[in-house]
Amino acid sequence: MNFLAHIYLSGTNDLVAIGNFMADGIKGKKYKAYPKDIQIGILLHREIDTFTDAHPIVRQSTKRLHANYSHYSGVIVDILYDHFLAKNWLAYSDIPLEDYVNQFYNTIQAHFDILPPRIKKMLPFMIADNWLYNYAHIEGIQRVLDGMNRRTKYVSGMNHATVELKKYYNEFEDEFTQFFTELIAFANLKREEITHKIYSHT
Repeated sequence: MNFLAHIYLSGTNDLVAIGNFMADGIKGKKYKAYPKDIQIGILLHREIDTFTDAHPIVRQSTKRLHANYSHYSGVIVDILYDHFLAKNWLAYSDIPLEDYVNQFYNTIQAHFDILPPRIKKMLPFMIADNWLYNYAHIEGIQRVLDGMNRRTKYVSGMNHATVELKKYYNEFEDEFTQFFTELIAFANLKREEITHKIYSHT
């Protein structure tokens, strides 16, 4: 899953959300250097990624892209799924998306010092272009894919993936909806398990 889903699946604890958001920048056991709630977010992020990558519905989505995008298909599906979460946001949250993402931007900026270098470098661009809110629109997804293609030195061709998004829009949306219901239940359970484990070792 991509940024918006990871933040959403963190629940209501701001530090867990920050840990989940920045987890890709924390390798191995380095998470142990952070406060406990941030550790929970990092470990939850890893569990979510493992569950997502192995799930048959997600694999169904990635298979549709594999011929054109090879091993980048999973990254693209993560981004497309964030589109459907943003687009259908009010089915999952009582807080309007604009308010939710602005609140997160304020929170993450208040904890800027704790972020790993990679995330610090990315964050100003994310906020300036309001990635999280603009995921709701195909134009916003296009900009994200353009940026990802640049970061792969134009070898991934990910910038073309909105063609498949439009062509198979209903199929991708149905797969997201089915999968995300399962993912919410999984993430809620794992968050409780990880929290208990982290705090029982104090």
